[in-house]
Amino acid sequence: MVYVYLATGFEEIEALTCIDILRRGDVDAKGVSITGDYCVKGAHGIPVIADLLFEEADKDACEMIVLPGGLPGAQYLQDHEGLAEMIKEFAAAGKWVCAICAAPMALGHHGVLGGKKATIYPGMEDRLTGAEPVSELAVRDGNIITGMAPGAAMEFALTLLEALKGKDVADEVREGACPWLSA
Repeated sequence: MVYVYLATGFEEIEALTCIDILRRGDVDAKGVSITGDYCVKGAHGIPVIADLLFEEADKDACEMIVLPGGLPGAQYLQDHEGLAEMIKEFAAAGKWVCAICAAPMALGHHGVLGGKKATIYPGMEDRLTGAEPVSELAVRDGNIITGMAPGAAMEFALTLLEALKGKDVADEVREGACPWLSA
């Protein structure tokens, strides 16, 4: 189970691309609202219906958490007490902790990037506390996966899928969804 967390002002392309690509790879991916409402409005005013509320999500059944960027969404994710606890617990347990665009700032803020390579939206590198900033579309370092920006959403999502299901499944989904990106 993968939970993609949604807060008011999240980057729609990042959240929905992750859910879509993971589901294409036969991963049970769900949008989880931290707002107390199933309908969450993204950074561009697009309302999205989450599968679950934060309080309904089964933390023990989850193997990967994903934080989409967008502002103020990424800030709300960073500030959410329950999600902050999950980020720290998952990182310490070696479970997947993933964030794209502005959201890797939450990983830096909560101290889980120490000694890791990570990427973030250009100009926000100082928010990657403890990490070695790199300029790549998607970066996987141990159990931490980060993505750069909205335009990197496809590569980020495929990196998540590869981490969970292996290169063959990720390559199959890549070929079907965007053959021009195939290796």
